[in-house]
Amino acid sequence: MDTINTGYSQKDFGQPVKRYCQTLDLVDDPEKIAKYKALHSKELHWKEIRDGIKAVGILEMEIYILENRLFMIVETPLDFDWDSAMAKLATLPRQDEWEDTVAVFQACKPGSTSSEKWTLMERMFYLY
Repeated sequence: MDTINTGYSQKDFGQPVKRYCQTLDLVDDPEKIAKYKALHSKELHWKEIRDGIKAVGILEMEIYILENRLFMIVETPLDFDWDSAMAKLATLPRQDEWEDTVAVFQACKPGSTSSEKWTLMERMFYLY
């Protein structure tokens, strides 16, 4: 089992992929953070949201947390178009409801879409 100290294994998609990295801050309240984490658990996640993420072409999405700071990694095929995928995602079933549900835990403006909440990050270093 992967853990914070041993690292996290990665899926091989059998094709070249590209990666997008984003960040978002949660409201700095341990109780709200615990509820937010629970909403993303295998037991409580919304199937429609996971299905929608896949439907727009995202191969993998991971969210990491440190205190109230979130870091998201999104892996996609090389021909993936971020803007059109996010526009499509915003129209999918229950997406608005999901965004409203999680917004109470996020440090963002009410009514924001996912692409308005999460900020794309610039890569400033890589080893290879």
